[in-house]
Parts: sequence; structure tokens; C-alpha cells
Amino acid sequence: MVQLYNLHPFGSQQVVPCKLEPERFCGGGRDALFVAAGCKVEAFAVAGQELCQPRCAFSTLGRVLRLAYSEAGDYLVAIEEKNKATFLRAYVNWRSKRTENSRVCIRMIGHNVEGAFSKAFRDQMYIIEMPLSEVPLCISCCPVKGDLLVGCTNKLVLFSLKYQIINEEFSLLDFERSLIIHIDNITPVEISFCVGYVAVMSDLEVLILKLEPGSKNGERVHHNPRKTNNRMRRTEEGISNEISQLESDDFVICQKPLELLGEKSEQSGLSVTLESTGLADEKRKYSHFQHLLYRRFAPDISSYVLSDDIKLHSLQLLPIYQTGSLTSDGKNLSQEKELLSLFCFFSLPHVGYLYMVVKSVELMSVYQYPEKSQQAVLTPQFLHVITSNNLQCFTVRCSAAAAREEDPYMDTTLKIDYSNTYKTVKTQSCIHLLSEAHLLVRAALMDASQLEPGEKAELLEAFKESCGHLGDCYSRLDSQHSHLTLPYYKMSGLSMAEVLARMDWTVEDGLQKYERGLIFYINHSLYENLDEELSEELAAKVVQMFYVAEPKQVPHILCSPSMKNINPLTAMSYLRKLDTSGFSSILVTLTKAAVALKMGDLDMHRNEMKSHSEMKLVCGFILEPRLLIQQRKGQIVPTELALHLKETQPGLLVASVLGLQKNNKIGIEEADSFFKVLCAKDEDTTPQLLVDFWEAQLVACLPDVVLQELFFKLTSQYIWRLSKRQPPDTTPLRTSEDLINACSHYGLIYPWVHILISSDSLADKNYTEDLSKLQSLICGPSFDIASIIPFLEPLSEDTIAGLSVHVLCRTRLKEYEQCIDILLERCPEAVIPYANHELKEENRTLWWKKLLPELCRRIKCGGEKYQLYLSSLKETLSIVAVELELKDFMNVLPEDGTAAFFLPYLLYCSRKKSLT
Repeated sequence: MVQLYNLHPFGSQQVVPCKLEPERFCGGGRDALFVAAGCKVEAFAVAGQELCQPRCAFSTLGRVLRLAYSEAGDYLVAIEEKNKATFLRAYVNWRSKRTENSRVCIRMIGHNVEGAFSKAFRDQMYIIEMPLSEVPLCISCCPVKGDLLVGCTNKLVLFSLKYQIINEEFSLLDFERSLIIHIDNITPVEISFCVGYVAVMSDLEVLILKLEPGSKNGERVHHNPRKTNNRMRRTEEGISNEISQLESDDFVICQKPLELLGEKSEQSGLSVTLESTGLADEKRKYSHFQHLLYRRFAPDISSYVLSDDIKLHSLQLLPIYQTGSLTSDGKNLSQEKELLSLFCFFSLPHVGYLYMVVKSVELMSVYQYPEKSQQAVLTPQFLHVITSNNLQCFTVRCSAAAAREEDPYMDTTLKIDYSNTYKTVKTQSCIHLLSEAHLLVRAALMDASQLEPGEKAELLEAFKESCGHLGDCYSRLDSQHSHLTLPYYKMSGLSMAEVLARMDWTVEDGLQKYERGLIFYINHSLYENLDEELSEELAAKVVQMFYVAEPKQVPHILCSPSMKNINPLTAMSYLRKLDTSGFSSILVTLTKAAVALKMGDLDMHRNEMKSHSEMKLVCGFILEPRLLIQQRKGQIVPTELALHLKETQPGLLVASVLGLQKNNKIGIEEADSFFKVLCAKDEDTTPQLLVDFWEAQLVACLPDVVLQELFFKLTSQYIWRLSKRQPPDTTPLRTSEDLINACSHYGLIYPWVHILISSDSLADKNYTEDLSKLQSLICGPSFDIASIIPFLEPLSEDTIAGLSVHVLCRTRLKEYEQCIDILLERCPEAVIPYANHELKEENRTLWWKKLLPELCRRIKCGGEKYQLYLSSLKETLSIVAVELELKDFMNVLPEDGTAAFFLPYLLYCSRKKSLT
């Protein structure tokens, strides 16, 4: 008998005769259907020219109780019954079964196949026997990995799919029992397994677990046979005794309905334990689990017997994949499948439940059936339900929900009740229908690997078209969902000019009204640097639109690069209207100054810039950075106003860019690039205005993370100029004295440095300024001296400037003896000032251990510097005579010295004790 159903969403149906009455059936991927009848399984083609034609048939050991197919591994698994015994068997390589009488190989799970028999397994179907200690009740295959999960009373057994490598050309499919999941007090009616997610269903209960690798807080795999927790056992026995006692008194105990999500599902009362079955620790896939969902339904209390009207059926885990990433031209970036989301469905006779179980566990939808259901199947787009009289079809949101998880901004608030969402009557029906079509097209594009190139191109075009129509609808909305105009227009691929061309610009009753959705889209698009320049006409319409709808945004939108072609007179007229309407601000002033420059009216520009203090002008630039800096085709472009300020008010320009950086409106590298482009310098040349900006950053006391980088930039530039005697291209904004007074990072230059530098009379002013700034940085408290040493090589010690820097760095590194030698050789007049400043406290001994003997040695040698050395020796003896006792003083004097020369210092040293 054949019963025809109303197959509403399908184009056609085929009636295929069978030799025996079908008892079990299941799909075989995209091209086959398996039908079990009696002790035989038939496979029918469901694709191509051989539609509905028999492909093969093979005999089973007994009557088939359950049947499942795995696309991963391309195998069929069945629970079979013969002589009251139950068997679990997997049928592999079934496509090679050409005739019903073809040879079939049978082997046990895990049995190693010798090379001599490999050819037989390659060319014919073979059966894998999987013995179990418990009676198998239900089965499920992982659609991703091909692993097999078997449900038994109070336990689930996991068989991992693997391959035996016979040789380089052939590998044999096999299974390995890897895990047992013990679940007390449950008899599974149906199970479902997908990439570590386990769903178990009894007549009235549903439990979902997630198996995970690694170790976690005691939920470890047990390697020995499991023992029931005594306390749990006592509790269960107590409950059982209590129920038995009550039932004996003519009462029936029914547990109330219960729903527990996430970690709360651990309170279900079901004891779950994992038991490893011999795999080594490093090979185990799963070692602990996480509770996701527990739901219990109440039976019909009108009868003592459990009614079929309350039993659950059709448990299913549905994964949603994305194959690669689609670009705008329809190309895939990758062909690898990515699991985006996972859904769980189960059903009562009159209602179905759909949950999302990845990332978060939540109830997505509840489906009410008008008739009693017998079986249901969930797909990414539809839920098909066989009822007592019909095949019902419901639209579902699985693909759309997965897309929302991938990109939450795109399809927000579409997975809710339309009657409450869309309050605008004129667009409600349009949005409803367009949303349905859009979600179906998007769902088809989620797995683009299943599409032909022509189909993909058509779907992409339809997708963009639906996005454009939805953008049109939302642009007319003035509700909380009007912001969806932006993502839909972006997905449509329409340019801003094309969107504006779709608008109705007609004026009703002399008043033009612009809805919030359109304003939201245009405003955000003008902020996104789209590299799209609107025509003069469209730019005028845009500024008129914002003047009517959001006048505060007029200065901002006039600064957008997309508004470049607007007539300056038109822009100025709207800005003056803002002034007359009482909307006066620093931003309006700066925008008027920028427009005046475009008009060539320098007097108006100067008047606008003088109307506010420099501090307020900086605040205005922070409010709208595009007055100074714009981006076109990914490149930083200074505005006409920035170029003018470079010549007339460089200090204001530097202060404004510094304000942008401090307020996170521009990055460090972007600011550097801006000044280089502004001054028309290449990447290898540093303009003085950029050096001024770096110095301003130091004065502004930026965080320590940026500090050493700034030191490196400034010292590198100072050293380069000094080594090349290259003057700055513009006059520096700050002198070294200004920096020392304003910034703690610039220290006071040591007194002996001035004496050293004073001997060089050839340096010009700019040269001495760079040198003073470098010396001041080295003398400052924050500078890391070791970091500059490798970069001092271009600065030769042959020059006084180079000598001062090298001696300063060695002094900061506490190389005092080397510095004394250098100064005695190059500039003896600076030795005593150097010693007075540096040889203090623990370094004071160097006066008599280093400086005194070195001066005595050089005086003996004579030469043109004899008088300088002699003068320095006298000052050194004066210091040493004060510091040392007479005996110690005499020990440090040279043995061959003239007594008359040293006698006054000896007399002073001997008398100082009595004088004190």
C-alpha cells in the first residue's frame, strides 16, 4: 500500500516498487537511499540519470531493527536480530556489490588483514562484526568524523573510525572501541552524535553532553570498570523504596516537567561517567565532558499506562557548515569545512523543540503541529513532519542563526516575532517576504561547494539584490531597527551614489522628510573613507538632507572626502544658516575657515581662525580630524587647511596632531606619515616639523611604552644632522632651553660640557641647537644610554661636538677613568670642572688614584699643554690635601717631585686638624 502525502515544498515525487514491504530506510548521502525489508537491504539511486533505479542489494544476518549511514567512510551500519540474538554490523565498500550473489568478506573489528587478502577487500563489499556485552538499542554516526555511537541500557559505546594502511595504494576502513559513557537510570530510545556532542533520548527525557579532550576538575576517564557512587546508590534506592511504598498505596508518582540549561543540567540527577577502553592517554579523543541540556516531560496522568501521545521521537543533531569564505566575486578563499553551529531537535507528538547548543544553549523555536506527528526531519532550511494525514513543512532559522553567530551585526533581530518587530505598516509585509527570501538564499550560499559555478553566480546576484531591497525597506523606517539599513546596503554591493539614486526626492506639502534609516546609512558611509566621490549635485542633496534631519552633523559630513566636489558657496551657505539659527560652535568655525580657503578668501579664513583661542581650535580639530587628515585609497592625505597651517601656524598644527594622538584619533605611525607627506618628504627623510612633533610628544609626557621609541627617533635625527652638518629645513618651534624648561626628560647640561664646547668657535646656531638638545637628552633622567651607543659611530670624536657626546655617554656609563684620559688629551681645561661634577662620593678616590698621578706624569713630559696641566695639578692638590690625612697625602705624592712645590699643600694638610 502506498500513501501519498502533500509534498508542498518539493517539485515532484517518485513511487518505487519494492519486492518486500519496507521496514527500515535511511539516506545514503546525496546519491543513494537504503531500504531494509526482511533480511535484505536494497540501495536505490536518487541522483543523476539513474533516478530511483536499484543500485545493489545484499542480505543481512537477520531482521534489521535499526539502520544508519555515514557519509564519512561511506559505510552502512545496522542492528540486526536473529533467533532472539542482536548483532551490530557495518557494511563497507557496498558500492562494489554489483549483484546480490557477489562475494562478501566478513571480519571482526580490529582484525589485522594480511597483505595477501587486501585485494579481496578492495574489490568487494566486506562486513565488520562489532560484538557488544550489552544489547544494542540504537545507533548514530558522526556526520563529520564518521565515528559510531551505540546506545545500550544505561550506557553508550563509542567506536572511533580509523583506517588500516595495507600499502601505499590501499587502506582498509576499521573501527576501534574507544570510550564507554555510563548514564545511570536511562534506556536510550534514540541517540545522536556529532563532533563530540552527544544527545540521548528516552521516552520522556533528553540529555545533551559535550565530550572534550584534556583534563578537567575530576571529570576524568576511568580506566577500570566503573563503580557506582555509594551515596548516589543509597539515594536512588531510597527514592525507589519510597515510590514503591506510595504506589502500593494506590498512588502513581509522576516527576514534574523540567528544563536545565548549561551547567545547571548537572542537577538532573543522572549520573554520567566516562570509561576509557584501553587507548593510550596521548591518543584519547575525549577525557572529560560538559553538561549542556537536560529536559524532562511529564506523562499523561489520566492513564496508568504511558500513552504514546507523550512519547518523544525524532532526536537529531544538525551541524551547519561553511565551506571557505565567499568573496564579492563569488570565489572561495578556502575549501575546508568549518562547523559554524550545531542544533538539536526532538519532538512530542504535537509539538517540536529546536535548541542551539554551540557557544550558548538556548531554545530557538517551538513548533506546534495541527495533527499528531509520527516522525520529523530537520534540515537547515525546513522542518519536515509526517503527521497522521499529511507531510507538514515548517521554515526554520538554522542557517540564519549560524550566520548570525558568525557575523552578529548582519542579520540581527530577523531569528523574532514580526508582528512586534515591524511597527511600520507600509513596509511590514515587504520586509517579511524579503527576509524569508534573503535567508533562504544565504542558507544556500553557506555551503558553496555543493553549487555549480553558474548557480553560485546566480545566487550571489540574488543575494545582493535581496540585500538592496531590504536596505530600501529599512531606509524608510524610523524605528529601532532602522540601523539595519547599513549592513544590507553594504552586502548589496551598491555604491553610495547608486543608493541615493534609488531614493524618492519628491517633496510633499512643501516639506521634505528623511527617515532615520537613510540618514544612518549616509552618515556612516561618509565616515568610512569609501574612496567614492559624490557628484556636485548629489553632494548638495546630501548636505541639504542633513541640514533638515540632523543639522549638527553638517560640519562633519562636509569634511568627508566623499563630499570633495560640493560647491564651496553651497557649503558656506549652509554653514552660515547654522550660525544664524543659533548653532554656533568651534567646529562650525573651523569648517568655515576650511571652506574659505577653497574659495580663495584668505581674509575670511584669518577672521575665522582668530575668533577662538588656540586651545579651542585644537579641541575643534579633535572633534573632526578630517579637517586636517583624510584617507584616500588607503593613503594619508593632508587637507588644504593642513597645508596652509604648515606655512602660517605650524605650532597650532603640531599641537592639533598631538591632541589627535592623545585622544586615539590617529596612530603613531599615521602621524609620522602625515608630517612626511605634508612636507613632501620621502620615507628616508625627516622634516623638522616631524622633529617638532616628536619633541612635543616628549613634552606631553606620553606613556613609558612610547618613551624609548621617541628617544631613539630624536637622538637618531640629532646625530644624523650633526654628522652631516645638515641644518633643519624649517626653523625649530622649540629651542633646547625651551625643552629643558618644559620637559623633565630634557636635563640640565653638565657645566663641564659648556667648557668643552666653548673651544669650538666654528659651529652655527642650528648646529649648536641640535647638539644642545642631544646633550640635554643624554643628561636627562629617563634616557637609556646603552641604547644609543651603537648609533654614535657616525658622530666622530675628532670634532668637539662628537667628543662631548661620547664623553657624556661614557660618563653616564661610569667610565670615569677613560673620560679623564680623553679630556686630559683633548681639552685639559675641562678636566677640573669634570672632576668637580663627577668625582663625588664613592668616586672621590679617583682624584688621587687617577687624576693626580696622571697629571704628574704628563707634567714630566712637558709640551705645549704644560701650563694647563700644571694649573690642573695645583687645583687637584688643593682638593686632595683637604680630603686625606697627612700620612695618606704623603703616600700619594710622587717620590721624585720637588719638595718646595708640594710643601705648601703638606703644611695645609698638617694644619687642617688644628684649624678645625
